[in-house]
Amino acid sequence: MRRINLIVIHCSATRADRHYTEAQLTADHLRRGFSEAGYHYYIRLNGDIKSLRSIEKPGAHARGYNANSIAICYEGGLDCYGIPKDTRTEWQRHSLRVLVRALKMDYPEVRVVGHRDLSPDVNENGEVEPMEWTKACPCFEVKGERW
Repeated sequence: MRRINLIVIHCSATRADRHYTEAQLTADHLRRGFSEAGYHYYIRLNGDIKSLRSIEKPGAHARGYNANSIAICYEGGLDCYGIPKDTRTEWQRHSLRVLVRALKMDYPEVRVVGHRDLSPDVNENGEVEPMEWTKACPCFEVKGERW
């Protein structure tokens, strides 16, 4: 089994007013050359948690962090105009909290971060600030959540 020390939260970067199924996500990842979906879990708008990749396998979601992490992606992240926004439904918030808490029981030392928090600290001040984000994903402040 892999040593897991990180849970990385992602959004699908799709508009919240449109559905984006796990089949569509997987097909998009296959088109990009992945062998399967890059995320371990996917949370639909209705809160359904879909398992996409075995935990035993490294993900394909955050270059340099895949070997020791678990990837969770939620459907959405863009408003109806395509602007990054926290679009999580109440069901998604609940399911994300439950899933992270369950994973933390199996991996108590794990740290939970957003994909954007893994961006390089360009100004080297010890903090990845919004102007340094490679992308806005997951469109909410992961550090502010109660896991």
